[in-house]
Amino acid sequence: MRYWLFKSEPDSWSWDDTVAKGQTGEEWDGVRNYQARNFMREMALGDLGFFYHSQSDKAVVGIVEVCATAHPESKAPDDRWDCVDIRAVRPFAKPVTLQMCKDNPRLSKMALVKSARLSVQPVSAEEWCIVCELGETER
Repeated sequence: MRYWLFKSEPDSWSWDDTVAKGQTGEEWDGVRNYQARNFMREMALGDLGFFYHSQSDKAVVGIVEVCATAHPESKAPDDRWDCVDIRAVRPFAKPVTLQMCKDNPRLSKMALVKSARLSVQPVSAEEWCIVCELGETER
């Protein structure tokens, strides 16, 4: 199993929207960055990801699971863009802010800290455990 981080502006798609989709999940669409798309192509069923609210909150607020592997995005303007489907697993007991990640020396190499603009990012197993610990949330 691998770990990931999915970023979304809560005004356009929030943790609550993801929860509302239930077990069927939802396409993680609208990604127009080749590196982020390629990360989605690497994902496997059951991989877990942090759901991160960008812009206002700037915090990890929940855990999602990949429930469909990479496939052509239904809303894409052309066939270059793939996506995965994700579903909510559980919320974080305590949101983990970007500042908390930046302040933790054990997370200094985390993609979120180093290249915060990328909308889909890998997370190492060690980083996963640290962020879950900070958020007082079961891994």
